[in-house]
Amino acid sequence: MPSTEDTSVHQERPVVRPTREDEISAAGSELIGGPAGRWARLGSGPLTPVRVIALVAIGMFALGMVQKVPCYDWAWFRGTSSQYTHACYSDIPHLYLGRGFADGLVPYVDRLGGDMAYLEYPVLTGLFMQIASWLTLTPSTDPMQQREQMYWMVNAGMLMICAVIIAVCVARTHRRRPWDGLLVALAPALALTATINWDLLAVALTAAAMLMWSRGRALAFGILVGLATAAKLYPVLLLGPLLVLCWRAGTWREFGRALFGAAASWILVNLPVMLYAPEGWKKFYTFSQERQIDYGSFWLVITQRTGKPIDVGTVNTASVLLMIVLCAGIAGLALTARHRPRFAQLAFLVVAAFILTNKVYSPQYVLWLIPLAVLARPRWRDFLVWQACEVMYFLGIWFYLAYTTSGDKHQGLPQEGYQVAIALHLLGTLYLCALVVRDILRPDRDPVRRDGSDDPSGGVLDGAPDTVVLGQPAHHPARNAAPAVRGPRVEWGTAGGAPSD
Repeated sequence: MPSTEDTSVHQERPVVRPTREDEISAAGSELIGGPAGRWARLGSGPLTPVRVIALVAIGMFALGMVQKVPCYDWAWFRGTSSQYTHACYSDIPHLYLGRGFADGLVPYVDRLGGDMAYLEYPVLTGLFMQIASWLTLTPSTDPMQQREQMYWMVNAGMLMICAVIIAVCVARTHRRRPWDGLLVALAPALALTATINWDLLAVALTAAAMLMWSRGRALAFGILVGLATAAKLYPVLLLGPLLVLCWRAGTWREFGRALFGAAASWILVNLPVMLYAPEGWKKFYTFSQERQIDYGSFWLVITQRTGKPIDVGTVNTASVLLMIVLCAGIAGLALTARHRPRFAQLAFLVVAAFILTNKVYSPQYVLWLIPLAVLARPRWRDFLVWQACEVMYFLGIWFYLAYTTSGDKHQGLPQEGYQVAIALHLLGTLYLCALVVRDILRPDRDPVRRDGSDDPSGGVLDGAPDTVVLGQPAHHPARNAAPAVRGPRVEWGTAGGAPSD
């Protein structure tokens, strides 16, 4: 896809081969014949990197669907604990009936029975759920189990498209690093959590937004961020690091376009529902405010360890204050670092901070971080360490719920074991955050910048001069710019070459 920022450097420099730069990737490649040779012709045949990554993403998603077979066949419909002991729980079939889709109710307009008055999801996710219900063509006379099975299957097909879009967008965001998309396609946590809920819609729109920004299309980026925010709240956080980076680089016009696009698309999607069904529209926001401390958060560990409940208002205030402190720290890092951080690095840190301080850390929230983590630090070892922590938590939460719902049998993981699982997945995320911060402070350790590149996913920020740097004179990052293909390798001030980690 051509863009205005293409240069001869972008066109001449070769594609990065991960099997020649990453020891884990090289070891894994032995399963398919070993690392690519020096004279291998990559991308010249029908199996280009993007096509391979798309096929792998489909295959892994299909394996995730197979993992849900025990629940699809019977566990969703036979008691409570079975879906936990088989670790195959999903919200999708349960909410088909519980949120009125099986009865033909209109989201946000028709009032629901039970403890939830209206659908508690943002507007674009509600539309996604409604379209899936229209495509669930089983007659209303069929058994409810069969209708719920078909609804889950339709949603799984739609979410598979989202998963492929995510992997392809990540593969194309860094022009010279298409094979990084394999990290997304092969992510175990993506396969396991993809059909728990509808998060992949927002993640796909966010990944597409990152691709548009990398191509210098600020307005398209903003429109996609606005749509993603209309599906899930977290994508709006990307505007924060973008503001700081554009301030440092003085690219205010591009930020203004992005902000305008985000606001316009969000309003366009939300305004009709806001005006026609205001009570239903605001349910997502009131539910988020009133929701109690829930699974996966460090707040839950505190309440379980102390035995004392914490008022939800106190938790909301404390979470906001912690988030403000962390965002201020990230902004300070962005404005004081000797070399301007990459956009993907700050985006990952901000979203991770939001998840870590939240009163809920559901297992599918890992989907928010996967594409950003790959763009921020495409290193197989560290990515797999983090994924291992998330897989352990995925098993931990379901086995804990099995323990609490199996009566006197106590089949599963007791409370103390679940607290260890929570700590493990929090520490895994913090581990990746620490590595990204280190990469910002020491660009020679950044896999993306190791060859002297500046910010391949930064769009107008890539190679732009600094205008504001706190604590030191502003400088032009010419030393960040990629060298010519045959030129000397940039070593980022190290005496013995770029160290390996």
